[in-house]
Amino acid sequence: MEINEILKQLSTLSNERTKKHYMSNGAKEPVFGCTISSMKPLFKQLKFNQKLAEQLYATGNYDAMYLAGMIAEPKKMTMQDFDRWIDQAYFYMISDFIVSVTLAEADIGERVAGKWIESEVELTASAGWKTYEWMLGTRKNETFDQTRLKELIEIIPVRFDSQPGRVQSSMIDFLQAVSISYPPLHEEAIKVAQILGRREIRLSESKVWVVDPLKDILSEVNKGRLGFKRKHVRC
Repeated sequence: MEINEILKQLSTLSNERTKKHYMSNGAKEPVFGCTISSMKPLFKQLKFNQKLAEQLYATGNYDAMYLAGMIAEPKKMTMQDFDRWIDQAYFYMISDFIVSVTLAEADIGERVAGKWIESEVELTASAGWKTYEWMLGTRKNETFDQTRLKELIEIIPVRFDSQPGRVQSSMIDFLQAVSISYPPLHEEAIKVAQILGRREIRLSESKVWVVDPLKDILSEVNKGRLGFKRKHVRC
């Protein structure tokens, strides 16, 4: 299927309410406003196709970029490919829910995520932390370097206050992922959550998120979710 035909099909799936939601979160034109569920039949038709994924991502159309993440073949992507994708991610729904989700299924996921975490670019650093969150929620515990994960949770309280809001948010998500999905460091994550305490994270001029990581972690534990893993990262 040609790229123009795919874009035409996506346009027929446009939903004004969904479009307004995407734009209120930072999406810019071009954007159709397709729901994820409405794109699944198209995904099943296209299947996994890295060449087509690159073409869709390059359009800059948010819905096409999301579809690109759905059909991408992460194991075929290089560090340069992922760097190009993150450079084109202009708001968090692309960086944290398309690029990082795709990277989480790549063999080079940890290497790229580790590099991105050190970036001074807010969305890049955020995507690095989010990639680890997605990986922790799906990969077997023995695939991770426990020492490295311990280093990462220990730098959170040291760096937290100096980071922009989106990075702070992803740090919290990472910490909670370690505590729930990686039991070997559960107690260490609890300690860091206690150090952080209840926080306000400013995500934009008008949006402030109040977080209490310790409360959220204990809530998940009480639900019997310690050790939780999902089968897949991508929808």
